[in-house]
Amino acid sequence: MTGINARIARVWTKVGNDLLPFADAVTGELPMSRLMRLSLFQISCGMSAVLLIGTLNRVMIVELGVSATLVAVMVALPLVFAPLRALIGFRSDTYRSVLGWRRVPYFWLGTVIQFGGLAMMPFALIILSGDTWAPDWVAQLCAAIAFLMVGAGLHTTQTVGLALATDLVPERAQPNVVALLSTMLLVGMVASAMVFGLLLADFSQLRLIQLIQGVAAATLVLNFIAVWKQEALDPSRTTGLKEGDPRFLESFRIMRRQGPWTRRLVATGLGTAGFAMQDVLLEPYGGQVLGLGVGATTGLTALMAGGGIAGFVVAARALSRGADTYRIMGYGPLTGILGFALIIFAAPVSSAPLFALGTAIIGLGAGLFGHATLTACMRAAPPDKIGLALGLWGAVQATCGGAAMALGGAFRDGVTLATSAGLLGAGLDGPATGYVVVYAFEIALLFAAIAAVGPLIARVRPTATTRTGVAGPASV
Repeated sequence: MTGINARIARVWTKVGNDLLPFADAVTGELPMSRLMRLSLFQISCGMSAVLLIGTLNRVMIVELGVSATLVAVMVALPLVFAPLRALIGFRSDTYRSVLGWRRVPYFWLGTVIQFGGLAMMPFALIILSGDTWAPDWVAQLCAAIAFLMVGAGLHTTQTVGLALATDLVPERAQPNVVALLSTMLLVGMVASAMVFGLLLADFSQLRLIQLIQGVAAATLVLNFIAVWKQEALDPSRTTGLKEGDPRFLESFRIMRRQGPWTRRLVATGLGTAGFAMQDVLLEPYGGQVLGLGVGATTGLTALMAGGGIAGFVVAARALSRGADTYRIMGYGPLTGILGFALIIFAAPVSSAPLFALGTAIIGLGAGLFGHATLTACMRAAPPDKIGLALGLWGAVQATCGGAAMALGGAFRDGVTLATSAGLLGAGLDGPATGYVVVYAFEIALLFAAIAAVGPLIARVRPTATTRTGVAGPASV
């Protein structure tokens, strides 16, 4: 099989580059059209994220009659793969192929795994609902495999796609690239949520199958267009690792010695958890505490996304003009604290506008923080460890965000049970108490994130040489 693959690769290299998916230049700035095309992989990732977290969550519980506990476990399964993003990023840094690619093979590996999980998912869900003669464990196993495959493919594609974008642009352009890629992810999530809602308005199992398989096909098409002619052939990448080349753990230790990576990742984890814990609570809070209707609470998603996009734009403009990355990172949690305070005070005054304003401000803070943390990791990454650095960022961000969402719901339920039993006193016996405790805990996490970022802002950094070869401040 190895010999056949080598012969096929030699045939490919004899064909003109204009007919093959290889870029003509190894490096160089991306024109806007090429960058927009590369960002299409974020659209496919946004579609899959909405499908897993939003659409299937409701469909499995309401239409298919699956227990909420089992649904929660299935939706959380993709997070199992999140810590492996660091290893995937490292492998894409060091991969050697006959064609001289390092990012594209892993990008397509993630795409194919994601496509496979989506292709088998609708049938797994149908038998999970009880429409089968097989034992229950067979249906649960099939659904678990489908969700795991989608999560594994999504994490792989995102990690390698971000690393590829970093390879293709100089450091001064990275804030704008991060803003565009992050915005495209939100655009994909908002647009797909609206389309999925329209397509499933008249629900049937056949329509569910068509929708999920349509997402699978769209993933292949979008990712194929995104990666076409983005990475060039490099003959230096055709040889394997030498005997003395560092492996994953050794590379991680080397990178940690080159800067405050532990503090940087701790700050990322604390801030991400602080912003993510409310993800499943804002809409119930608006309905149960403020008496808002379904339509009004659904609009919170648009408000949050709009605030996030504004945060990305503001951070990109500031960083491209030379602002300190860690100051922007600190402004994110500070803005989020203001948003959570407004949401808390909206309950005693029964103010829906105050609640909406707080939601938008939380999105703004999350956008500032997410943009700054990703940019900091991109800029701090050594030239040969970009994938590892972005993989570490993605692993921390996804793991802490997912764990925070689960803990947020558990904290709210626990406090609500305690208030119902009268354990906290008559004055706190109300529906808002559980939510307010979670929001207060998020404020504490955001203060902890600011404390973690503080020494990075105050650090005296000497002049260093950037990846572009131009001397500049070693601000990361």
